[in-house]
Amino acid sequence: MFDTRGQRGFDRALMQRMNDVQFHRGPDEGDLYLEPGLAFGHRRLSIIDLSTGQQPLFNEDGSVAVVFNGEIYNYQTLVPELEALGHVFHTRSDTEVIVHAWEAWGEACVKRFRGMFAFALWDRNQQTLFMARDRLGVKPLHYALLDDGTLLFGSELKVLMQHPRLDRRIDPHAVEEYFALGYVAEPRTIFKGALKLQPGESLCIRRGQPVPAPKMYWDVRFSLDNPLTLVDAGAELTERLRESVRLRMIAEVPLGAFLSGGVDSSAVVATMAGLSTEPVNTCSIAFDDPAFNESAFAQMVADRYQTNHFVETVKSDDFDLIDTLAALYDEPYADSSAIPTYRVCQLARKHVTVALSGDGGDESFGGYRRYRMHLMEERMRGAMPHRVRRPVFGLLGRMYPKADWAPRVFRAKTTFQALARDSVEAYFHSVSILRGDMRNKLFSDSFQRQLGGYDAIEVFRRHAANAHTDDSLALIQYLDLKTYLVGDINTKVDRASMAHSLEVREPLMDHELVDWLATLPSGLKIKGQEGKYLFKKAMEPMLPDDVLYRPKMGFSVPLARWFRGPLKDRVREAMLGETLAATGIFNQDYLHHLVDAHQSGARDYSAPLWTVLMFEAFLRNVGACADHRMAGVAVSA
Repeated sequence: MFDTRGQRGFDRALMQRMNDVQFHRGPDEGDLYLEPGLAFGHRRLSIIDLSTGQQPLFNEDGSVAVVFNGEIYNYQTLVPELEALGHVFHTRSDTEVIVHAWEAWGEACVKRFRGMFAFALWDRNQQTLFMARDRLGVKPLHYALLDDGTLLFGSELKVLMQHPRLDRRIDPHAVEEYFALGYVAEPRTIFKGALKLQPGESLCIRRGQPVPAPKMYWDVRFSLDNPLTLVDAGAELTERLRESVRLRMIAEVPLGAFLSGGVDSSAVVATMAGLSTEPVNTCSIAFDDPAFNESAFAQMVADRYQTNHFVETVKSDDFDLIDTLAALYDEPYADSSAIPTYRVCQLARKHVTVALSGDGGDESFGGYRRYRMHLMEERMRGAMPHRVRRPVFGLLGRMYPKADWAPRVFRAKTTFQALARDSVEAYFHSVSILRGDMRNKLFSDSFQRQLGGYDAIEVFRRHAANAHTDDSLALIQYLDLKTYLVGDINTKVDRASMAHSLEVREPLMDHELVDWLATLPSGLKIKGQEGKYLFKKAMEPMLPDDVLYRPKMGFSVPLARWFRGPLKDRVREAMLGETLAATGIFNQDYLHHLVDAHQSGARDYSAPLWTVLMFEAFLRNVGACADHRMAGVAVSA
């Protein structure tokens, strides 16, 4: 907590509750530091410098203090540079680099850090609080400015929710974003009174001055102008990946990796094996349903590199985590792969404290199937001016019958609708869980009036305006780096891993690697119908073709079957029960339609049903500690 206006004292007991609620993020040690107008709390998961890396950590004279979550991977190169400037180090921890870097370079210190981080730093001499979040949003940072000038901040929203003066009214715009995307997009949270610092942003507050808007200190630029040949690009990629993985293998505790059997995690494991003198620890989840099980491919990689491979089988009816997930995520979150992610983190923590993952590869290398579909549609859109396309294909899209049961290539209605849109609108439509027409039916008339015409597509339009590229693939990669990677993937992995006090590191999200990949032409990323073309070619000497060139499976669960079988009654009770009805958000007739049509087998509404189910679970989870109001509409839980 920080008093932006003066030096009021803070309640130590309240601060203790705020710190204790995130005990899972750091069970090894915890401490508080309070002075007039400032209160810091920290929970530590000990990874580096186990004996002297406690936080809050101070500079030599105690005038600068920091609380920090994450890792500064290049700290070993920064230490001698800072020592040459006269700074004295008392620990071997990467945390201490932050306070001395602030003294040396001020706000620009974040530009020197290579890692995943969220931190708050207090400089007493300058009466300044400085906060920053890493470039790709691997680590979270929530904050709220109360009406009395108190600034709250913490790794998770539940920290802020301990404060009795936090504005807990639900933000209608956040609800609209959630039902479109499956998460509340940065910088919003589900509550009107709280925000998320966005990736690559810092916030510098000087006591007694108005609180400014956050500043962006980094953004990726897709120049696509690197003249490297395929062979040379592959060689450089391999070296850059080795460096990124090497930096993330620095730890004083047991270390391993997730191994799904996909290209990304397999490449990370293969690279780790080449850097390690000991067998790599690898962890995989198998499914008892063959349609979702790729453990055989993980085993191929484990056998090739003779890893210490740990596998656990998840039953296909592993759905007892719904309320657990709601408590972990604090706000509505609808990616059902959070279930197997939670399980693989649970498995990994039995054997290691740090695990490397393959997250971020699809966004930077061009791996998603939807990318290839979008490029195909873009070629069709490019054949006709938008002023002609919109009315012609818009009419065809309205008239043509719906065929959700058919493969996407045969869904003419969907294709016609896509061709009527501009590029950003089309991509937003393709990734939406509930598309615009469904959200219009889902929301009540009174709630739509509260939205005042707001549409979640504005999230994509805001980012697209900063993309500075007219390349079709680069644009949607940029959008995913700003939205899906942060709000979905990184959120999922951070909460699931921290729930088990496991640190997950992400070599494919190294910002220097991401920056370099953004210089490469899009033709090196997708070639014909082959995604991750460069990456796969570069990995051919290290991984079998069966791993590199098999169809992508993803990390999914059998929702459609659950909702017609073992969860049938629970879904009906949640969808049609009092919790959702009392909010005034929903059109009850449409909720009935979603349940009836899915459970009769007429339609597959599993994704929308899961999205509503997790919203209902969120309401019940926070009901005990939140007075839910939304523009005067009571929200009970």
